[in-house]
Amino acid sequence: MKETDIRTGLNQEEIDERVAKGLVNICDQDTTKSYKQIFKDNLLTLFNLINVILAGLIMFTGSYRNLLFLGVVLSNIVIGTFQEIRTKRVLDKISLIHSMKALCLRNGKEEMISIENIVVDDILKLKMGNQIISDSIVREGSLEVDESLLTGESRTVIKNEGDFLYSGSFVTGGNAWVQVVHVGNDNYAAKMTKDAKKYSKYPSELRDMLNKIIKYIGIAIIPLGIILFSKQYFILHGTLKDSILNTSAALIGMIPEGLVILTSIALAVGVINLARHHTLVQELYCIETLARVDVLCLDKTGTITEGKMIVDSYHSNDKQFESIMKNMTYDLEDANATIEAIRERFSPEKSFDCVKTIPFNSSKKYSGVIYQDAVYIMGAYSFMMSHPDKIQLEKIEKASAEGFRVISVAKTTPQDKELKDLQWIGDIYLLDKIREDARETLDYFKKQDVDIKIISGDHPLTVSQIARRVHLEHYDSYVDASQLNDDEMEAAASKYHIFGRVTPKQKRALIAALKKQGHCVGMSGDGVNDVLAFKEADVSIAMASGSDVAKSSANLVLLDSNFDALPEVLYEGRRVINNIQRVATLFLTKTIFSILLAFITILLPFEYPFVPIHLTFVSSLTIGMPAFFMAIEPNRNRVEKKFLENVIKVSLPAAVSVILCIIYIYTIAVMQGFNSEVITQLSVITIAINGCIVLTKVSHPFTLLRKIILVVVYLGIAGGLFLAHDLISMLPIRSASILFDVCVIVLILLAGSTFGSRIVEKLYNRKQ
Repeated sequence: MKETDIRTGLNQEEIDERVAKGLVNICDQDTTKSYKQIFKDNLLTLFNLINVILAGLIMFTGSYRNLLFLGVVLSNIVIGTFQEIRTKRVLDKISLIHSMKALCLRNGKEEMISIENIVVDDILKLKMGNQIISDSIVREGSLEVDESLLTGESRTVIKNEGDFLYSGSFVTGGNAWVQVVHVGNDNYAAKMTKDAKKYSKYPSELRDMLNKIIKYIGIAIIPLGIILFSKQYFILHGTLKDSILNTSAALIGMIPEGLVILTSIALAVGVINLARHHTLVQELYCIETLARVDVLCLDKTGTITEGKMIVDSYHSNDKQFESIMKNMTYDLEDANATIEAIRERFSPEKSFDCVKTIPFNSSKKYSGVIYQDAVYIMGAYSFMMSHPDKIQLEKIEKASAEGFRVISVAKTTPQDKELKDLQWIGDIYLLDKIREDARETLDYFKKQDVDIKIISGDHPLTVSQIARRVHLEHYDSYVDASQLNDDEMEAAASKYHIFGRVTPKQKRALIAALKKQGHCVGMSGDGVNDVLAFKEADVSIAMASGSDVAKSSANLVLLDSNFDALPEVLYEGRRVINNIQRVATLFLTKTIFSILLAFITILLPFEYPFVPIHLTFVSSLTIGMPAFFMAIEPNRNRVEKKFLENVIKVSLPAAVSVILCIIYIYTIAVMQGFNSEVITQLSVITIAINGCIVLTKVSHPFTLLRKIILVVVYLGIAGGLFLAHDLISMLPIRSASILFDVCVIVLILLAGSTFGSRIVEKLYNRKQ
C-alpha cells in the first residue's frame, strides 16, 4: 500500500490512474433489479410455460377462439414488466440523488463525494455516525467502532493509528483520517456477502402465501392434467379435440395468472406513491409490514423534536466557565444537536492548549477535552460522576421535570486517567424544539390504535415533558432504563411508554421484548444508537438528516426528515394489504373450484364442463378487469386478522358452492336427460353468477369506483350470456326450465357463500 499524503490526499492524475485501472468503489450488488432480471422474472415462469404448452395444444385442435386466454396472459406480462421498469427508474433516480457521500481529501481540498467514486488510497475523514464504506487503515486520530453488523456482537472497538477498519462497521465516537485500502467487491463486507445477501430475506406473509400457492399448484397441475385427459379420452372415449380443450380449460382455471403480477404492481405503485411523499423504500415488502404495525417506537430526537436544540441558560461556580466552554466547542469535533446548540451559545475560541479530545460516545454519554493543566468533561451527570451529589441530582430532576435537558460540566486533572475524581463546575440547560406536525401525527396514530413508545438516551423526566407538550397519552408513564436489568426489560416493555437513559443495546432488547409479546413493532430514529434497534424491529424508518449508518440500515428513509410523512407510509401499507387481499380472493376462488372440479370430473362419469373460452369470458369480467383497478385504488381501512384467513373465508365457501351447484347440475342432467351442451350452459351460468357474488362481497364498502366496476361487470356478464352466446361457445338461454335451475343455483351460491364464511371463521377462531 502506498501511503497517501494526509495533508493533500490524491491529486487528479493519481485519481484518474486508479479509475482507469477499475480501482473504484463499485459493487455488483444493486438496490433494484436489472432490466434483464425484470424481463426474466415476468417471462420465464412455470405458469407462462404451461400457458404456452396449452396454447400449442389448442392451436393443434384448430379452435382458435379458445386462445383468447393468451390475451390476458400477455396483458399481465406487459403491464407487470412496464410497472417494474417504471418503479426501477423512480428508485434508481431517487437513490442516486440521495446516495451516501463521504468527506474526502483530494488535491489539498476537502470535498463530499459519492461513495461510488471513492478510489484506492483515497484519504477520508470519519466521525461519529459515519458508516465505514471501504476497508481502510487509520492514518491519524482514533475511533470508537461498532462492528456488530459484521460480527453480531454489540461492543465498541477502539481503533488507533495503523489499525484496520472493516467496511460495514460504523463509527460511534472519535475522529480520524483514514486511507482506503480496498474498494468495491474487494471490501470485507462485499466478500462476506458474496454467496448471501447482506441482509436476511425480509419476512413477508404476503410473499410466503403467494409462494406456497405457486408451489402447491405447480405440483398438482401436471399430474391432474394428465389424469383428466386420460379419463376423458381413454375412458369416456371423447374426441381428441374435446379432450384437449376440456383439459386445457381445467388447467387454465387452476392458474391464478394475474395474482403474482398484480401483487408486484400493487407494491410497485406503493413505492412510487411513497417516493412522491419523499420516502425512499429500501425493502419492497416492508410496505406490507407497515400495515400490521401496532407499536411504534420513536427516538425522541429527529422524530418528535426537530433535532435542533437551544441553550436556555446555564449555572456555574467557575468564573472561567464561558472561556472553558468556548475552548471545548473549539476543540471538540462532535457533530450532534447538543454540541451545535452549545457551540452557538459559546462561540468557539482557542486560548487553551489541547492535548487530546474524548469524542462523544452514546453508551458513555459524555465527551471531553484533555488540556495541559486540566481535563474538562461534559455530558449526563449521573453517567459521568462516580459519586453523584444528591442535591445536584435533585436540581437536575427538577429541571428535567420542567422539560429541560441538562448537560453537566466537570473537571479533573490530566493524571486522573479513568476520570474517577471529577468535580462539578456547571450545568447547561437546553430545550428541544418540537416539530410542528408532531402532535397531529401522534394523535393520528392514537386513533389508529397504534401504541407509541418513546425511547431516548435523555433523562426520562425530560422526555416525559416533551411527550406532554405534544399531548402524548401516557406521557407520565416513564422509567429510567439505566435502572433496569435484562430480566426486568420485558415487563417494562408492556408497562411503560416513556423510556429514558436507554443504551443502544437496551433499545434492541426493548423491541425484542415487544415482539415476544406478539406485537408488530416499527422503529423510527436517526442516530447511530438506533441501528441495533433498527435491525431488531419489524420495520425501521430513518430520517435523511440522520447518520449514514442509520439511513443505510433502515427499510425506509424519510428524505425530507418530516415526521408527518409516517401516516402516508402507513396508508400505503394498508392499501397494499387490503387491495391484494381482495384481488387474491377473486383469483383463489377460481383456482380452488377448478382444482376441486378436476377431482370430481375424474371420479364421476362426466366430461369436464368447460372449454378455455368459457373461463376467459367469466374471468376477464369478474376477476381480471376488477382486480387491476382494485390493486391500485386508494384504501385506508385497517388491516384485520390474518391475510390468508381473510382470503379463505370468502374464496373457499364460494368455490365449494360452485362445486355443489355443478353436482346439482350433473344430478338433474341424469334425471332429466340433459345433454353435455346444457350441462356446459348451466355450468357457465354458475361460475358467472358466483363471480358476481364474490366480486360484490369483496367490494364492500362500496365506493364510486367499485359501483361503476360492478355495473360494468353485471352488464358484461348479461350481454355475454344473452347476446354473445355464440362467441363464448354455449347455448342461448331460452328454456323456462333452465330459468328454474338458474334460480336454484343462485340460492345454493348465496347460501353457501353466506353460511360457509361463518363456518370457516368459526373454525379459525376455534383453532386459535
